[in-house]
Amino acid sequence: MRNPDIQLSLTAPGIAHPHAAELEKISEILDRNPRMAERVTQDLLHGLQSPDTGSRGLTGDQVLRILLIKQMNGFSYEELAFHLADSVTYRRFCRFGAFDETPKRSTLAENLKKLRRKSLDKIHRRLVRYAVELGVETGRRVRTDATVTESLVHPPTDSSLLYDGVRVLARLLGRAREPFGYRPWSDHTKRAKRRSLAVGNAKGKEAREDAYRDLLKVARWSAGYAERAVEHLKQVEGEDRGAALRLADELEELTGLVWAVIDQTERRVLLGEPVPAEEKIVSLFEPHTDIIVKDRRDTYYGHKLFLSAGASGLITDCLIARGNPADTDLAVPMLRRHARIVGRTPEQAALDGGFASKDNLKDGKALGIQDLAFSKKRGLRVSDMTRSTWVYRRLRDFRAGIEGLISFLKRAFGLGRCTWRGMESFGTYVMGSVIAANALTLARHLLS
Repeated sequence: MRNPDIQLSLTAPGIAHPHAAELEKISEILDRNPRMAERVTQDLLHGLQSPDTGSRGLTGDQVLRILLIKQMNGFSYEELAFHLADSVTYRRFCRFGAFDETPKRSTLAENLKKLRRKSLDKIHRRLVRYAVELGVETGRRVRTDATVTESLVHPPTDSSLLYDGVRVLARLLGRAREPFGYRPWSDHTKRAKRRSLAVGNAKGKEAREDAYRDLLKVARWSAGYAERAVEHLKQVEGEDRGAALRLADELEELTGLVWAVIDQTERRVLLGEPVPAEEKIVSLFEPHTDIIVKDRRDTYYGHKLFLSAGASGLITDCLIARGNPADTDLAVPMLRRHARIVGRTPEQAALDGGFASKDNLKDGKALGIQDLAFSKKRGLRVSDMTRSTWVYRRLRDFRAGIEGLISFLKRAFGLGRCTWRGMESFGTYVMGSVIAANALTLARHLLS
C-alpha cells in the first residue's frame, strides 16, 4: 500500500475524443474531492498488519478510478486488465504512467473486492453534495421508483438445489479426506444427478415423487456425512488445525442450507404445504437472495432497489431492501433520506403509483413538500396531491423520466444483474454502478 504519487511518471498525452473529455472531467471531480479516495484507501488498509511493508500496491485513488472504468463498461476482470494495459486513455485516467506495469486480473479482483458498501455509500453522498454545491442539482424536485437487481443465480427448483447440495458437499468432503483423514463417506453425486433429471422428465406425479424421495434420501446421507466430518475436523491438532477449522466452517454453513432445502422440499413436494417466500432457500451459493414478485406476474431472484433522482438526472439515493417490502412502506423514508442527502426538503416529489396511500400523502405533506404526486391516484384527489391538474401532469411526466434512468443504469452500468458473490459484495457492486453513472452524468453537465 502506498500514498498517491506527488509526481506521476511519464504519461502519454490525451486524445481528442468525447469519452476522453468525460474521463478528464471525472478525474477533475475526483481530484477536487480527495476524501473519496481516502475512503477507498481505508478499505484497502483494513486488516493489514504492516501496511508500510511489502511490494507497492494500488492507491485508493487508482482503485476508485478502476472501479468506475469497470462499471462504466461492464468489463470482466480479464477484459479490464487488457484495456488498462492497452488503452492510453484508461491508463491516464487510472494514473498509470506510460512505462508502469498495469495490474493483472487477480490483482484487480483482490483490490476491488476489498471495497465496502459503507464506504461507497459515503462516496456517493459526497458526489451528490458536490453536485449540489456546483448548482447542477438543486434538490427541489425528486422522483422515486423501485426496481430489482438480480443475483448471480439460475431460476431455482427443489431438485436442482438438492443436487447442488449433494455435489458441493461431496467436493468439500473430498478436501476433508486429505490431509485430515476423514474417510467414512460415499460420493452420491451421480445418483443425485440422475434423480434430478428424473424429476424434470417425470411423466406423472407418482414418478416425480418417487424420484424426489430418492433424491432426498441421498441428500440426507450427504448432510449426515458432513455433520460427522465437522466433528472430526474440529478435533484436528497441529499445524493443520487452522485449515481444518476453516473447512469445518464451510461444511457447517453449507450443511445448514442443505437441511433447509430438504425441509422445504418435503413440505412442498411430499406434504403439499405452501412455504412462505421469506423461508425459502433459492440458492446455496447466494443464500441472501430474495424472491421478488412484481405486478403479480414476473418473479425475480435478487434484491429490491429503491431509487431517487433529481431533475439533473443524478441518482440522489439508492436503498437496497431486504425481503420484498411494499412500496407504500418506503415512500416517506425515501423522501426523508433524500432531504438528508441533498440538504433540503424537496418542494415537489413524484412517486410511482405503488407508493400511493392516504397516509403517505399526509406524512409527505407534513415534511413540507408542497406538491406530492403519485403516478396512479388510487382513490386520492389531484387537488389533495398538487396545487392544480397542470402541476400534477407535469410531475407525472417528470416521474416517468426515472424509468429511463433505471434503464440507463441497467443497460450501461450492469445494474440488471450483480456478478459479484455475497451480500456485502452485492451492495458494493450496486453502489459502484450508481457512483459510476452519477460521475458520468455530472461530468456531462459540467462539459455542457
